[in-house]
Amino acid sequence: MPTSYWLAERRGPILAASLDGPPDVVVVGAGVTGCSAALTLARAGQRVRVHDAREIAGGASGRNGGFALRGGSAPYDVLAASVGRDRARVLWEATEAALARLEAIAGDSFRRIGSLRLAVDVDERAELLAEFELLREDGFAAEWIDELDAPLAGRYSGAVRHIPDGVLQPARFVRRLAGAAAAAGAEFCEFSRVDSVADAGAPVVVVATDGYPSGLLGKLEGLIVPTRGQVIATEPIEERLFEVPHYGRHGFDYWHQTPDGRVVAGGFRDQSLDTEFTAVEETTPVVQEALESFVASLVGRPLRVDYRWAGIFGLVLDFLPVVGPVPGQPGVWVAGGYSGHGNVLGFLCGELVARAVLGDRDPLLDLCEPARLLGAPSWGA
Repeated sequence: MPTSYWLAERRGPILAASLDGPPDVVVVGAGVTGCSAALTLARAGQRVRVHDAREIAGGASGRNGGFALRGGSAPYDVLAASVGRDRARVLWEATEAALARLEAIAGDSFRRIGSLRLAVDVDERAELLAEFELLREDGFAAEWIDELDAPLAGRYSGAVRHIPDGVLQPARFVRRLAGAAAAAGAEFCEFSRVDSVADAGAPVVVVATDGYPSGLLGKLEGLIVPTRGQVIATEPIEERLFEVPHYGRHGFDYWHQTPDGRVVAGGFRDQSLDTEFTAVEETTPVVQEALESFVASLVGRPLRVDYRWAGIFGLVLDFLPVVGPVPGQPGVWVAGGYSGHGNVLGFLCGELVARAVLGDRDPLLDLCEPARLLGAPSWGA
């Protein structure tokens, strides 16, 4: 299996918490969502056991591009048109607050340096301007950039700077999150797959596998669509060309530069859309070659690729997370469906699902009701 640059970093020990009785809650998935939920539940006094078929952060949480962005996968103005301006504002404000909480746990695995969303042509420029204007009207910190410096000059016709954003070493962050949950009393069972709700051994089960099929979601299974994202990390270079994370072409291209000088680039899923709706974690020549060529065109020369990897995220057609009780399965909850923006949304939704399990349901979950995927009325209807 291709090696993620993030997972190649040596991990420290996770505190070996052991429950003193049967669990109150079993969390399936030890990525950002599962670890966030486990921390919230354990701090509330619940006996929590977390299972993962692999290691902590071994799935998408250690196999993404490392972006930590406010909002979701839909631009702010598009989201406002879909769910209403007030609801869009609440969701974006919630992700900004989650970024602050994430930063407090992440330490040196997070750098709050902003991000750039780039316009590749006049149509995308107009779209970015519309989003920027609504963001500013609603009080969100953003800047418009008309002229970009090399090596972006001439390639992109404008950009929005999202000031609160940053970049993560996502695997390091999730491991720290797991450590905090273990310190609060959560037990972690790595390389331990839960094959059925009955086998979980708890009255409450939280499924936090995002796009990875779990077999635990009943009628929802497959409605959070497994989608592959591919990434590369190059050799270190001396030039500091990309101080902030960049994403453009409607999110199909994204890249940044690590502190040690590597260019981490992902995307180009649209080069082979018919093959990228999959749960198979394999890199493919067509996407990998597109990524290499793109980086070479940005930097001005080909770079050696030291790491290649793929991760699976959950795509939802309305681009809203799926958080709440699983229809028809009492005691089973789900949090996932981040459509490629899971580092911050996953952290937030792990907290939200845990609070809902505890009886403290946030009204934000009206947007995220799992039953909507089945066409059923939501709590917020």
